[in-house]
Amino acid sequence: MTIAIIGLGYVGLPLALQFARSGVRVIGLDVDAKKVSTLNAGRSYIRHIPAAEIKKLVRAKKLSATTNFAAIKNVAAILICVPTPLKKNRAPDLSFVLNTGNNIAPHLQRGQLVVLESTTYPGTTENELRAVLERGSRLKAGKDFHLAFSPEREDPANPQSKVADIPKVIGGFTPACLAAAQKIYSRAVRTLVPVANCRTAEAAKLLENVFRGVNIALVNELKVVYAAMDIDVWEVIAAAKTKPFGFMPFYPGPGLGGHCIPIDPFYLAWRAKQVGQETRFVELAGEINRAMPKKIAGQVVRALAGQKKKIAGARILILGLAYKANVDDDRESPSYALMDLLAARGANVFYHDPHVPVIKPTREHPHWTGTKSVKWNRKIISSFDAVLISTAHAAVNYEQLAEWSPLIVDTRNVMAAVKSSPEKIWKA
Repeated sequence: MTIAIIGLGYVGLPLALQFARSGVRVIGLDVDAKKVSTLNAGRSYIRHIPAAEIKKLVRAKKLSATTNFAAIKNVAAILICVPTPLKKNRAPDLSFVLNTGNNIAPHLQRGQLVVLESTTYPGTTENELRAVLERGSRLKAGKDFHLAFSPEREDPANPQSKVADIPKVIGGFTPACLAAAQKIYSRAVRTLVPVANCRTAEAAKLLENVFRGVNIALVNELKVVYAAMDIDVWEVIAAAKTKPFGFMPFYPGPGLGGHCIPIDPFYLAWRAKQVGQETRFVELAGEINRAMPKKIAGQVVRALAGQKKKIAGARILILGLAYKANVDDDRESPSYALMDLLAARGANVFYHDPHVPVIKPTREHPHWTGTKSVKWNRKIISSFDAVLISTAHAAVNYEQLAEWSPLIVDTRNVMAAVKSSPEKIWKA
C-alpha cells in the first residue's frame, strides 16, 4: 500500500513516520522544497523527531518526499495536514486547505480516499473541500472517490504520546467513505473511533481544544483575582489537584500558543454565527487568553519600578520563544506578543531559546525575522535589567539564572524550585 501525506510539519511528519514504520509506503508532499530535500537526505528539521529513524525509513524506500502533486496518482489515500490559521478579522483562513484541494483535484483517481486532518469548523470537509475536489476532478465524493475527516492528535515532545497509541477519531462522508478510511488508518493506529459523519469528527476536535482553552482562561483569570487577594494561584492549584475526583489541573501562563488552542475557539465562534448561534462563553475565554500578554507586560513594568527602573530603555530578555516547553515550535507563541508590547513601551528586547536559534519568517511578526537567540553566559544574562520567563524549557539552567539575573519575572512558576533572593523573583 502507498499513501500520500500533504504537509510535512509537526503533524504530517510524525504521521508519515508511523505509517512508514507500519509497512506502508509514504510519499510526503510539501510546498517547501528545502523541507523535501532535507527529508529525502534522511535528516530531521523538527527537534524532537530523531534523524536516525527518518534515515532508516528513507533507505528502506518506505518514505520519500516531493513537491510534485502528480505523485498522488497511484496512491490509495491522500491525507491532508496543512495549517488552518485565522485571518486578521479572526475569521477562518481555509486557503491552505482549499489550495491543497485544488492541487489534488487534477490528479484525483477513482477509488482513492482523501482525508482532511487539519483542525477546522464543522462542515469544511463535506462542503468547501468536497466542492473544490469535485469541481477540479469531475468526480463525485461518495461515489467516485472517498472523503473523510480524521483530526490530528499530536502532542509534540511528549514521550508518552505516540501516534500508534492515540485513538483515531474518523468521520466519513458516507458509510463507504468511513469504511475506506478505517481500512487505511488501521494499518498504523491501534484504536479507531468511528463517528456518524465528518461534521461530528470536526466538532470533536474543536471540543478537545476549546475545553483546554476555556480551562486555561479560567486559571489565567483566577491568577489575577487571587493575586489581588495575596493568594498564590500555583499553591491553590497544587492543593486542589489532590482531590481524586471531579478536578483536573490546568496552569496559567503568559498567553496561549501553538496552532490549535489559540485559534480553534474562533473557528467554532465563526461557524456558530453562520447558523444563528452565539458562543459567548467560548469567545470570552478566547479574549481572556489573548489579553494575558498585555497583563504580563504590565507586570514587567511594575517589577522594574520596584527596583526604581523604567521600562523605557530597559534591557529585557524573553526566556523561551517556543509556545511550549522542550519544542522548537514557535507558532502563535505569546512570546512574540510580549516582545512587541515591551518594545512598544521603549524596552530593548532580546530572547534566549536553546531550541530556536534564529527567528524564521512568520505571518504575524515578520519584523523579528532573523533575530538570533542571545548566548547563555554570566556576562550576557547579567546585563539585562529583567528576564521574563515565557516558556520553561528543561534545557535552561535556572540555578544559573537565579545567580546571574538581577530581576526575574516568572510566568511559569519554574523558579519556585530554585533557591534565590525573594526580591529577585516576581511571580507574574
